[in-house]
Amino acid sequence: MRGVIMYAPGDVRVEDRPDPIIVEPTDAVIRLAATCICGSDLWPYRGAEPVDHTPMGHEYVGVVTEIGAAVATLKVGDFVVGSFFTSDNTCEICRAGYPSHCVRRTPIGREGTQAEFARIPNADGTLVATPGQPDADLIPSLLAASDVLGTGWFAAVAAQVGPGKTVAVVGDGAVGLCGILAAKQLGAERIIAMSRHADRQALARRFGATDIVEERGQDGIARVKELTGGLGAHSVIEAVGTQDAMDQAIRSTRAGGHVGFVGVSHDVSIDGKGLFFSGVHLHGGPAPVRRFLPELIQLIWDREIDPGVVFDLTLPLEDAAEGYRAMDERRATKVLLTV
Repeated sequence: MRGVIMYAPGDVRVEDRPDPIIVEPTDAVIRLAATCICGSDLWPYRGAEPVDHTPMGHEYVGVVTEIGAAVATLKVGDFVVGSFFTSDNTCEICRAGYPSHCVRRTPIGREGTQAEFARIPNADGTLVATPGQPDADLIPSLLAASDVLGTGWFAAVAAQVGPGKTVAVVGDGAVGLCGILAAKQLGAERIIAMSRHADRQALARRFGATDIVEERGQDGIARVKELTGGLGAHSVIEAVGTQDAMDQAIRSTRAGGHVGFVGVSHDVSIDGKGLFFSGVHLHGGPAPVRRFLPELIQLIWDREIDPGVVFDLTLPLEDAAEGYRAMDERRATKVLLTV
């Protein structure tokens, strides 16, 4: 099969790789219908994380082509959506709502899903079948559910978004935009999108943003406070993973408010004394996407939400290197790869 390998920072190639096979009886093999490039893939691409001949990709939808002997809830031919961490969905941590911390979890990225086929461990607890074979126009949205929608949704839940609340979203990438969509679905009264890019501002408004803040740093915090009567937002989503973004999020939150942080943290530290006196709740981490998949799939299937519009560039798998360049250079928000 063909698959994406990142040899080194900035060096992405598509080459022949061995077809995946069933290794454990709990495995499934799927034929990818579509895959994509994640903002977190840019960290190694830019040299911020180590990479060396690494298979890439952790977002996926596709059709089951083979199942292990112990797989009980799936059958060959099912169209499925999964998460970037596998999970058994039965352990105590999974049952508590955190399958991304399952005691038997494995990272999907170990073998990579920017490819024609993929092996999915813990298939019963990881993959969710759609109600039938999806129409082609639903595939981008189902693919979004595999990571960015589920992650944005968790950020909103972690930030305690709900009816009557004001939400601020730090980060206008695909996850931040999906956080806006989630906040709208969860009943937020006001949604403040922090964005400097006209195309992303337009999509933010389409997803439910009521206000746009272009300022950053102290000016951005002051603007959020101005829009909230000097108090700050009830709920803030941090969808970047940098020190500046975390500082912006915490300081834009009112006392008693909640920050949901899902940006993969890079060199972020928390001022303990500052957090102590802020009265702000802080919760986040790798999103438990599997927890939300049944609900998100149904919303997409019923055409109540359309998160697939976050993909603003579609390329064939063979052109993955151009997709990485486009996202790195901010010529694209998120790239879908056809398989």
